[in-house]
Amino acid sequence: MSLSELRTLGRTGVPISPLTLGTLNFGTGSAPTGPEDSIRIIRTALDAGITSVDTADIYSQGEAEAVVGRALQGRRDDVFLSTKFHGQMGSNPAHSGNSRRWIMRAVEASLNRLQTDRIDLYQAHRPDYNTDVLETITALNDLIRQGKILYYGTSVFTPAQLVEAQWIANTNHLVPPVVDQVPYSLLVRANERDVFAITQQYNLGVLSYGPLDGGWLSGRYRLGSRQPASSRADALPGRFDVAAPFNQHKLHAADALARLAERHGLSLIQLAVAFALNHPSVSSVIIGPRTEEHLTDYIKAADTTLSDALLDAIDDIVAPGTNFLERDAGTVVPHLEFAELRRR
Repeated sequence: MSLSELRTLGRTGVPISPLTLGTLNFGTGSAPTGPEDSIRIIRTALDAGITSVDTADIYSQGEAEAVVGRALQGRRDDVFLSTKFHGQMGSNPAHSGNSRRWIMRAVEASLNRLQTDRIDLYQAHRPDYNTDVLETITALNDLIRQGKILYYGTSVFTPAQLVEAQWIANTNHLVPPVVDQVPYSLLVRANERDVFAITQQYNLGVLSYGPLDGGWLSGRYRLGSRQPASSRADALPGRFDVAAPFNQHKLHAADALARLAERHGLSLIQLAVAFALNHPSVSSVIIGPRTEEHLTDYIKAADTTLSDALLDAIDDIVAPGTNFLERDAGTVVPHLEFAELRRR
């Protein structure tokens, strides 16, 4: 496998590269990678053969989109460009969600920051439990008719929500979502239980993110090692704490996977990215480099092929369908999160 071997994005017929450049780390302020370095990374990725770029309005509060817009000047037609709506922009809670009112405002702001006349894929970043799904789908269909977006999709929707969105669109003679974005890695495999079966049933494209599980699969999380320092660990207390009892199974698995990679002459990053790319449901794996060196590591990993024997060995360490933490799934079901929804 290599970056030159393009894949088809679900039923859209659009060919995209097996790696998609994610831009969560790009922008200003608290973003790890500043604007000029971000632009260099984006252009280096395009030169290397990456044809798909994923961003979101909420990344650095619009700064990531602005950086992408600058980087794609003169190359826009060569890129499959996706962005997202839903997260709160600024201090006003009304500037968020999946309502028609917000979508129509959010898309104009994203188009402006991206310096483009259309968004190839517009994604609902999260479900919105306060907005009727038909309202969201109708608004997105209107944007397709207006030519402002070409396709739309979802991100970390539950299996029931994925099926509901397809059913509502089809029964109302509307264009349904064509892509779902999900977390997927050696340590985050719950989507193998049901989501991937649904995406295959409806021939949805899948953009998977988090192949290194936020750094757990970077090779730095090993038994007996000190706590790795990272901005993500600071922002999400507990999730990356190697001393926490609830992380012990995950730490042992990360260590065992690192040793497995070493025995096969691979880096853990190579093993992790190749694993995500190997699943037949996955159209493209979103990578999130902070430096050009990180990008080089990811690109090398795209050329890695895993044997059936090695895949079996991975399954022996982390069984198919496993998630070590509920929040690794990317979203929390409200009835699990809020006690008032499950008590009288």
